[in-house]
Amino acid sequence: MKTANRTIIIDDTTLRDGEQSAGVVFSLEEKLAIATQLSLLGVPELEIGIPAMGAIEREEIQAIAALLLPANLLVWSRMRHDDLKACSGLKVQTIDLSISASDQHIEHKLKQSRSWVLNTINELVQEANIAGFQVCVGLEDASRADIDFLKQMIESAQQAGAIRVRFADTVGIMEPFGVFETIKKLRAITDLDIEMHAHDDLGLATANTLAAALAGATHVNTTVNGLGERAGNAALEEVVVGLKQLYNFDTGIHLANFPELSTLVATASGDSIGSRKSLIGKNVFSHEAGIHVDGLLKDPMNYQGVDPAIVGRHHQLVLGKHSGTQGIIHAYQQLGINVNRSQAQNLLSQVKQFVKTTKKTPSTSDLSLFHQNL
Repeated sequence: MKTANRTIIIDDTTLRDGEQSAGVVFSLEEKLAIATQLSLLGVPELEIGIPAMGAIEREEIQAIAALLLPANLLVWSRMRHDDLKACSGLKVQTIDLSISASDQHIEHKLKQSRSWVLNTINELVQEANIAGFQVCVGLEDASRADIDFLKQMIESAQQAGAIRVRFADTVGIMEPFGVFETIKKLRAITDLDIEMHAHDDLGLATANTLAAALAGATHVNTTVNGLGERAGNAALEEVVVGLKQLYNFDTGIHLANFPELSTLVATASGDSIGSRKSLIGKNVFSHEAGIHVDGLLKDPMNYQGVDPAIVGRHHQLVLGKHSGTQGIIHAYQQLGINVNRSQAQNLLSQVKQFVKTTKKTPSTSDLSLFHQNL
């Protein structure tokens, strides 16, 4: 489905929600490098920390701000006076003031009432505006909230001076059709910017993020490699490619140098990337099956759904149990060795026996040895 070109603002939260992943701690040097590389890719907004966590966190936020990156910087805060006070003097333009939206959270976490939530939004948003911040009101656990109360929260946020609301699927329970209908309803009652914050507990964070954009969301949260609490957040790389390829929504982000950032975040977080993780896994552009390899050699578009060059990758043809003679001939051509079809059939038999025994792809030296055995 293609739509009219529209710009979606990526608000990447690798340095906030990404670092909230269990066991993940970024050093200051890693934070500065991640922020810099995100900005170099063209990411327009970065959520860079939680000031209320303490003096060290605030110092690191100030250090990122001192880079003077061409990106709007945000910090995250509970909707509390003490949290807001901790945000002062950080040279950050925007603050996400988060407050519970669901009755589950309001009654059993905050021990408060809906009216208290609305009054708090009115008071704290105005206070943040006076302090010089642009305010995004985070609707925590919005996916379990009553839609009519969400509308009240959004109206209160707008009247108090907020410029954006964040719809948070905090526990990752939504699906794309529900997201689309919900965001569409919210879009109809406000001209505030709407941001989608999705978690991947059901493996639907990217799909839910795309659905929100299609329904009228202006901003979306992402993290590099999909890092984040529990199952993670919507992956930056998936969202950027999906928005453009599926809906022709632009983000202004170019991912040709993304592998460097992906590796940096994976190393800094101590979180390995699965070999078949979409777009960035080491095997996702690898091809073994004979019919696919033959088709790719004739024309890459025969079996190319996503151009790997978009994310700084390329197709890799590997030999294995499902290879065909054309793949063998091509592999040996890359080694500067020409083989005919009869020789290729013999070599294919050796390759299949090798992978069956070792459960690995033959190396260059293995291929040379097979050729010597002809």
